[in-house]
Amino acid sequence: MSKPLTYRDAGVDIGRGAEAVRRIKPLAALTHRAEVTGEIGGFAGGFRWSQPGTLLAGADGVGSKLLVAQAVGRHDTIGVDLVAMNVNDIAASGGEPLFFLDYIAIGRLDPDRIEQIVSGVVRGCQESGCTLLGGETAEMPDIYSADGYDLAGFCVGQQSVSLPSPDPGDRIIGLASSGFHSNGYALLRHIVGMQHLDWQAHYPATGTQTLGEALLTPTVIYVKVLQELWKRNTLHGMAHITGGGIVENLPRTLVAGQGAVIDRSRWEVPPLVRWFQEMGKISDAEMFRTFNMGLGMMVVAPPQAVSEVLQVIREFSLNAWDVGEVVDTPGVVLA
Repeated sequence: MSKPLTYRDAGVDIGRGAEAVRRIKPLAALTHRAEVTGEIGGFAGGFRWSQPGTLLAGADGVGSKLLVAQAVGRHDTIGVDLVAMNVNDIAASGGEPLFFLDYIAIGRLDPDRIEQIVSGVVRGCQESGCTLLGGETAEMPDIYSADGYDLAGFCVGQQSVSLPSPDPGDRIIGLASSGFHSNGYALLRHIVGMQHLDWQAHYPATGTQTLGEALLTPTVIYVKVLQELWKRNTLHGMAHITGGGIVENLPRTLVAGQGAVIDRSRWEVPPLVRWFQEMGKISDAEMFRTFNMGLGMMVVAPPQAVSEVLQVIREFSLNAWDVGEVVDTPGVVLA
């Protein structure tokens, strides 16, 4: 007589899931704001909120950058990217991130790996001042390989500022990215395969890092520097430069009929970005509509405020450059 089947026989181990939750609880507690009620493990997360105004919400993932983390075997930074992609969107909309939820789908639930992933989520929440309020971890062996997983994130924020509309003649300031952030990795991985590059090797463009380490550099979280700029009443717009690059994202902060002229000589594109362009023989036009090209966030300010804006940004140990101008002709021109 065969033994009775269990959920574990089908590839899902409830015990491993319980252990993962046990490890997550103290990590999530590190991010708690005063408004949090309860703790991780309930049916829902509680957040006490009675402030007037508009709530902002967003959802995002990190795309196939996940596959780089899995290929390299490093999982403690990808959670930072997950938070960053969400909270940067909230901040670019004039919002303060309040709380974050994650969804982890995985082929085989490994508590060590879950703990590594969530440690990155916690780091991102701490950097942006929001709470990790809850989430879901789903073990799905029939969908993912044993080492495969996917991530999604969800953020709610409170709109804190309503900016004046940009005017023609306003300056556009680019804040430095840390590299590719979390966009264009399908193309990057294609080049790695086409050129037979080694994730564990060092190349001139990666400096002291291996290729895998360089491509796992976490996305910059711009929340705190943008909040400081709001206090100074110096901004007329903000744009998070993600998929679609400058040409697709900058117009989202302009008004109808406006455009921008960007001077590509005003900042230095990171060497790793140029190296991949050369390795893949990619045109400038394709690069600028796929990658951030070294500018992860752009802000719009009147000409008389440019010096102050640059000073504030650099006080946060970020590079920034005055790279362009708002014009009264639609479209983004890369001069």
